[in-house]
Amino acid sequence: MKRIHLLLIGIWACTSVVAQVNRNQTLVNAARHGWEYEIKAGLNIGGTSPLPLPEEIRSIREFTPPLSVTLEGNITKWLGKTHRWGIVSGIRLENKGMRTKAGVKNYHTEIIGENGNKLRGYWTGGVRTRVQNSTLSVPLLAAYRLSHRVTLKGGAYAGYVLSRDFSGYVYDGYLRKDTPTGDRVNFEGDAIGVYDFSDYLRRFQWGVQVGADWKAFKHLKVFGDLSWGLNDIFQKDFTTISFAMYPIYLNVGFGYSF
Repeated sequence: MKRIHLLLIGIWACTSVVAQVNRNQTLVNAARHGWEYEIKAGLNIGGTSPLPLPEEIRSIREFTPPLSVTLEGNITKWLGKTHRWGIVSGIRLENKGMRTKAGVKNYHTEIIGENGNKLRGYWTGGVRTRVQNSTLSVPLLAAYRLSHRVTLKGGAYAGYVLSRDFSGYVYDGYLRKDTPTGDRVNFEGDAIGVYDFSDYLRRFQWGVQVGADWKAFKHLKVFGDLSWGLNDIFQKDFTTISFAMYPIYLNVGFGYSF
């Protein structure tokens, strides 16, 4: 019985070695033909903002980026004999979020008061905003090897929003109902008016992306990618917020190339 166990262990060890050799040979052959595979993990730092800031937003009192993790797998096809230019595509699962407090004046919004009634009008006072979205994105980038260690990338991305959250509350101020000179409703002390516009966020987003990789070791990379959304995060028929908002995030982290 002991010999059988040793034989089985030997067979398993030989099979593992052969599989590893075949895998390495496959990757070597792929690299010779200009194919490169990588996995990346990073953190998104940034926010969702109108550009430029409208006159309704008078001050940013607080900005807190939450933990926003990204996981990505990419394939690069290097072109020509020198493999200096390439095309990159893949799939990225990412979170994008922010927490802000702002001081506003005549900010058009719709809130739910403490009595449960919906109030629509122009708010002056404090606004607390939470944004947290999970997105499945596909980048399509051009790559250029600046040196043996540094690669520059740029292009476009398209994404589908899996989960949506754009909510918050107003506090310490007043609302003019319907018009800037309408009836005044005060919110003082601990009184707040909550809002939730999550259902009005677009599912499809797209934008541009630029970045760079630095190869620290043979397989390990450090990267930074800036993505800038080009379509408003809200649906076209959503008019409660009177200005467009765009996601702008810097993704930094590590990658491993095969």
